[in-house]
Amino acid sequence: MKIAVEGCMHGDLDTVYKTLQHLEKFNNTKIDLLLCCGDFQAVRNSDDLKSLNVLPKYRTMNSFWKYYSGAEVAPYPTIFIGGNHEASNYLWELYYGGWVAPNIYFLGAAGVVRFGNVRIAGLSGIYNARHYNLGHFERPPYDQSTIRSVYHVREYDVHKLNQVQEPIDIFLSHDWPVGITDYGDSNELLRRKTYFRQEVEEKRLGSKPAAQLLEKLKPHYWFSAHLHCKFPALVQHGEGGPLTKFLALDKCLPGRDFLQIVEIESEEGPFEIHYDEEWLAITRRFNSIFPLTTKGADFRCVNLGMEDCRQMVRSRLQERGFKPFDFVRKAPCYDPSQSNYHGSSAVHSRNPQTESLLQLLELPYLLDSNPESKGLSPYPSPSIQRGPVGYDSEDIPIDDVDDDDDDDDKELPKVDDVETETLNS
Repeated sequence: MKIAVEGCMHGDLDTVYKTLQHLEKFNNTKIDLLLCCGDFQAVRNSDDLKSLNVLPKYRTMNSFWKYYSGAEVAPYPTIFIGGNHEASNYLWELYYGGWVAPNIYFLGAAGVVRFGNVRIAGLSGIYNARHYNLGHFERPPYDQSTIRSVYHVREYDVHKLNQVQEPIDIFLSHDWPVGITDYGDSNELLRRKTYFRQEVEEKRLGSKPAAQLLEKLKPHYWFSAHLHCKFPALVQHGEGGPLTKFLALDKCLPGRDFLQIVEIESEEGPFEIHYDEEWLAITRRFNSIFPLTTKGADFRCVNLGMEDCRQMVRSRLQERGFKPFDFVRKAPCYDPSQSNYHGSSAVHSRNPQTESLLQLLELPYLLDSNPESKGLSPYPSPSIQRGPVGYDSEDIPIDDVDDDDDDDDKELPKVDDVETETLNS
């Protein structure tokens, strides 16, 4: 199985897909799957643009709307996680994961799926210590505070991933696991990205929860993005223990290392995205403490025994099949022929995929609950906001350019420059 891995998409699906098609033709090969490590930007209409935390000059439709509308169809099964530049209102509808467009699947705030016999897990968002222990209190439409906090990783989702016992082949995160620079050529990294030095030296560059998951899950491969540079590393878990091949990739721009092809031993295709039984059992077990206010989850209330949930999920999946519920186009889509087009004015829309999955698992729909109705303030005090003091790896600008780069004079990577690496799994 050949899997293409891409760093930050920033809504430029057309370029990534065309690059892969050219690569296939040039090398007479077939790519089976595309993975994206965040900042995907599944923007359907102008309402989605309003939930995108970027400077106004970057609030552009880009190309995802074509795939949502059906004008284009993704030529490869595509799986992605969220980053810190996302249409957060749309991804909240699919908190548990689902199709954002035909053949394009979002893993959810956290999730595990199977593609053939390859098990793929991921964690959306980026780490911010001040929001980590809070619940998912944000609701669209977002204000200037919640549009930033909505994509911050929460302990609840990390805790669920920590319950995974069966082996993970590939893990996706947007920001890097903290400390990962110790396992690669950090000198070369700091030569190219000098402003990382203080955070690297103080062990602050990256995500503490991601580092915990790396140690717990020990996946064969871990892919990240966010910091807009390529960085490989090799982590050995204990003396003689298993290895994790880590690779961070750049954003989709001319002359950047935003793409890598990985070859994995697998069963014969055709390959499809399937629900993961263990993950759905974990989802069912922990949904009763889903934190929907500023108050975090109380994990003491959960019986960690999984067998009854596994049996229920197994029975349901055997009845209906393991394929995710079908994509449903519900929100209005951008129409380039209407210059003043405005999308739906709805504050929140229940996604039929999410409703169907929760019905399958016999769980209530909670995503549109109002935190204020519980008598709690939905917003933390302004003091928790992370101020723009000095360099902050959370705020990697979309248009950052290395000093030695002149992107205007470069083309996209030549197909013979895209590396292929073999992973024995």
